[in-house]
Amino acid sequence: MRSLLKPLVLGCLLLMVVAVAGATASGGSSVFHVDRDFFKLYPSLMVYEKNSASFTEPETCAGCHPQQYEEWHGSLHSLAFIDPVYQGEYNKAVKAVGSGIARHCASCHTPAATVTGEVKSPGVSGLSAVAKAGVSCDICHSVSSLHHCKTPSKEPQNGSLALRPGEDGKDGPVLVKRGPHAPAEGCGGGFHDCKQTDFHPKADLCASCHQVYHYDKHYPLEATYLEWKHSPYAQKDIHCQDCHMVGHDTFVKSADSMTKPQRSEYRHYFNGANYLLYFLASEAAKKAGDKEQAARLMKQYDMAVKRLQKAAEIEISPQYREGRLAEVKVRVKNIRAGHNLPTSLTNVRQMWLELRVKDEKGRLVMTSGAIGKDGRLPADVRKFSSDGMGSDMHFAIDPWVVTAFSSHETIPPKGYKDAWFGVQVPKTSRKVTVEAVLRYRQADQKVAEALLGAVPKDIDLARDYGISKVPTLPVVDMARKQVVLPSTAN
Repeated sequence: MRSLLKPLVLGCLLLMVVAVAGATASGGSSVFHVDRDFFKLYPSLMVYEKNSASFTEPETCAGCHPQQYEEWHGSLHSLAFIDPVYQGEYNKAVKAVGSGIARHCASCHTPAATVTGEVKSPGVSGLSAVAKAGVSCDICHSVSSLHHCKTPSKEPQNGSLALRPGEDGKDGPVLVKRGPHAPAEGCGGGFHDCKQTDFHPKADLCASCHQVYHYDKHYPLEATYLEWKHSPYAQKDIHCQDCHMVGHDTFVKSADSMTKPQRSEYRHYFNGANYLLYFLASEAAKKAGDKEQAARLMKQYDMAVKRLQKAAEIEISPQYREGRLAEVKVRVKNIRAGHNLPTSLTNVRQMWLELRVKDEKGRLVMTSGAIGKDGRLPADVRKFSSDGMGSDMHFAIDPWVVTAFSSHETIPPKGYKDAWFGVQVPKTSRKVTVEAVLRYRQADQKVAEALLGAVPKDIDLARDYGISKVPTLPVVDMARKQVVLPSTAN
């Protein structure tokens, strides 16, 4: 292993030296120099190795790979571009920063349409099936190489991979599809050639898009890959695919035992915590009369919720002063997520503790973290997320503004965070019941309303999703613990 890593490390170091020298010579930044000759689609860092071969729509792939297609068809990858929440954010970004930011967003949400120039702005009208398919079969299986060492910060970010759907042959284009296994005889059935890569079964492939940096300042807004890389999962050779490309039971087994799934257990679910998108897409499928797709998406919704409910555990401990119960310590443990809890846009995601304490007669002694009637969390809630700030060091939430985190309270893999709650127990009460609930939702209610209210004109929420107004965002209770504590130490 050491002999394999040494050339890679030396290669990255050499690239860093060259980049710094080139930046200094040209008068640019010596820290975040961008090789515009190589990254022609900047601020996207995706490279298109263009030739006469074109991208293939997923329905074509379904002809020979029906199971894989069905699994992908209900996945977040299939919804990446048409997602109305994304389209609202995308639309806001272009209006705020200008069209130059478009490729930064779209290259990971519809890579093929970005590199070919089909998609230049928000909206879904008039686009090809390949464009609307988002991260389709032909995206992952057309990745020819990774360029993590060449990015401005010399880390994976913002689509740092190369797409090459095929080669120029003597009689025309030859499609080439790449994957993690050595090709069997007859692989591709004459429709495409097959090649094996060393990166398809590894987190490095996922890192290209699941490591999102600010388009200009190169600050990591989403650091899912680095969270994994610095975790016990990486040390035990458990990669993204080993938890997100398997069914629920296999995910739990992989996380608990730190063992890789069998080859037969892998699926193209790409299931994650974004249950809101599954729900919205299911409503759209119902509206369109596609009952099978609606059921497929709700199956993924249920998988996402179950995944969240297996990710964390709670412990509650009493703290006594002068013989009386003064505080309770609530420990939240990340037991099965191979990245931080939460991850992705941690300044938008909300994970928090709701605490209720009752005396022995069932009367409420104290409460914390209850959602208000306006859908907002109280200011003093104990949350496990981030607060973003702009270059002016003022609070910010929009990803094109956020250039740093003023606070970062997410929970690392196999780690924990403690929360302390003061409790005043009536002297007449001999015991109290403490219940703690770890809760999660995709975003603040007002944030979600703002994003869905900003969708492009060709997306009609009432027509396409049957939604006349933004519904109350669903909240998932990830973990719950209830204990009875004596009010005195003796």
